[in-house]
Amino acid sequence: MGLGAKRVRQVMASGWLGWTGDSRAFARSEGQRGSWRLRTYNPRMTTLFVSDLHLDPERPAITRLFGEFLDREARAADALYILGDLFEAWVGDDDPSDTGAFVAHELRALADAGVPVFFMHGNRDFLLGADYARRAGMTLLEDPTVVELHGRRALLMHGDTLCTGDAAYQQFRAQTRDACWQQGFLAQPLAARLAFAQQARAASQARQGELRDAGTMETITDVAPAAVVEAFRGHDVDLLIHGHTHRPAVHALEVDGRARTRVVLGDWYEQGSVLRVDGGGLRLEHIGAPTAR
Repeated sequence: MGLGAKRVRQVMASGWLGWTGDSRAFARSEGQRGSWRLRTYNPRMTTLFVSDLHLDPERPAITRLFGEFLDREARAADALYILGDLFEAWVGDDDPSDTGAFVAHELRALADAGVPVFFMHGNRDFLLGADYARRAGMTLLEDPTVVELHGRRALLMHGDTLCTGDAAYQQFRAQTRDACWQQGFLAQPLAARLAFAQQARAASQARQGELRDAGTMETITDVAPAAVVEAFRGHDVDLLIHGHTHRPAVHALEVDGRARTRVVLGDWYEQGSVLRVDGGGLRLEHIGAPTAR
């Protein structure tokens, strides 16, 4: 599961983010090899976190809402973090959808305006690769990653590895994150990959229906308390930010005598959800419906 792995302090491999311990970050986006820039967080500015947008051609209004968010609030941010499931499905960087092209254009414009954009894979877009990241001006993050956030160490995760009670999903995740599996899948024709995504989506919806009928949906698909404790201990942090469960909340808890905070980001199915963090604290809030066009 990786929760007990050594903490990620500096990830200097190609295309990844490296953090120092003094609230500064050296960052470079995909396609900027060998060009590192020093970024110091300004406590008067806001760092933004989103996840689980599940952008899809069938829901253009939410895609438009995200575009408005990038064009407006995000332009004044210190940085934007997308912690997985940016898209409802992603079958490879050769995806021809207008939604993917629009999002890449908007994110690139934000990055070109001087706002760093960081992306962590989710369970729906784990095949998003370096090519699309370059087009969108995004820096890829490992899951999990520890960052220094306004003087506070924070653990970032998508959140699916915390749901250890869902054994069937964890088996599927292990299979699809295997490099050989991904290589074989991406070698298939685009039409075959799109068909697989549709089948996987239908299977996921059917399984959720079964869990609801059995009355186990709330427990099986939520995080396991023991996994959360392990994450805090293994990475020596008191702030955890993740998505995946679509249960937005700020949880206060105590682990080993230390006060900890777990922030669960909300999904974007009906409205937006954003975590705003600055020198004064954090705020998890909704974003209203997109403007009419």
